[in-house]
Amino acid sequence: MIRGILSLTGPRKTSPSRRSELDPTNGYAGRAEDGTSTLEPEEMFRKVLSLERKRSERSRQRFVLMLLHADQLLQGEGREAVLDSITRALSASTRETDLHGWYRKDTVVGVVCTEIGSGSITSILSALHSRVCTALRNNLNLEQMNIIHVSFHVFPDDLDLENGRHAADKHLYPDLSPQGTAAKASQTIKRSIDIIGSLSALVLLSPLLFVIAVAIKLTSKGPILFKQQRLGQYGIRFTFLKFRSMYFHSHAKIHEDYVGQFISGKQDQVQAGTHSGIYKIKDDPRVTPVGRFLRRTSLDEMPQFFNVLKGEMSLVGPRPPIPYEVEKYDIWHRRRFLEVKPGITGLWQVEGRSRTKFDEMVRLDIKYAKTWSPWMDIKILLRTPKAVLRGDGAY
Repeated sequence: MIRGILSLTGPRKTSPSRRSELDPTNGYAGRAEDGTSTLEPEEMFRKVLSLERKRSERSRQRFVLMLLHADQLLQGEGREAVLDSITRALSASTRETDLHGWYRKDTVVGVVCTEIGSGSITSILSALHSRVCTALRNNLNLEQMNIIHVSFHVFPDDLDLENGRHAADKHLYPDLSPQGTAAKASQTIKRSIDIIGSLSALVLLSPLLFVIAVAIKLTSKGPILFKQQRLGQYGIRFTFLKFRSMYFHSHAKIHEDYVGQFISGKQDQVQAGTHSGIYKIKDDPRVTPVGRFLRRTSLDEMPQFFNVLKGEMSLVGPRPPIPYEVEKYDIWHRRRFLEVKPGITGLWQVEGRSRTKFDEMVRLDIKYAKTWSPWMDIKILLRTPKAVLRGDGAY
């Protein structure tokens, strides 16, 4: 965060030592002897950015990721001189507590500006942009300035689901992209398992799919498939498929109200006298007799193999949330769909199914996102049939 912006974020008590830290004449930690900032390696910068996101989730203090795109200047002759000028400009316009590093090696320089306060984000970014550009102009010529592009990315980012903006800002999550040969190999194996597994399931279970389709068509009016907008990784929308288990034109208000109560831990107020701690509504009046059987056996989920084939879902991962559900999330809850591709089954299904509290379910999903491996996926897939046959928490 730019020192001069601190005054725009509202009154805040500042100790004498803190005020001296914000003084532009003060020294900087992690600086060279001449006062210029040193850039953290890309891997370290990404780790710190990830930690800052997690800290912000808990503290609810916003931060800004500032990116200086200067790939053309940093590739040719005079690279060292240009880089020195950029780091001098950053030293003149940022605090000691702001981290400078390679967002992308030899291409993009990043700065994590922490604790920007609760003031108008437009005013904060405007002041930040002005201060940084002034410092750059003092260190670079006009031609170089025209090549550099500066962008700002605020966390927590507003998904703005009501107005149609649903995708998260991927610039804030560079650490989620596979880095290194081993990570990329694991992702390739996971995708291979998804393709082979979903294709095999669709072929082998095609007679059952046909029987279910006929049963739905003969017993209730409406389409065979239920289509719904869900949020995938990074909050990207996709059309989620299920066998229709409800009466046609059933209203979502019942579920929306229940989910809101469940997320807040008050679901017993909605379903007094029913089994507490479940994610699905028990004895939902909107569900057809055939649909009740499909839900009990999880056969209504089978069309999602097509979502897996399209790459919108994986066989294993957190369940994709509904937009109105995400509107009720706490900031840290978003990690369950931002950090990993959604799946048909996952840790929640095999360890808790619909009998865990919402926060516990989210922690299971985050645990999976942090520790997943191809072997872990295989073990979850092998445990899934038992969970389905047991039918605990399925309604």
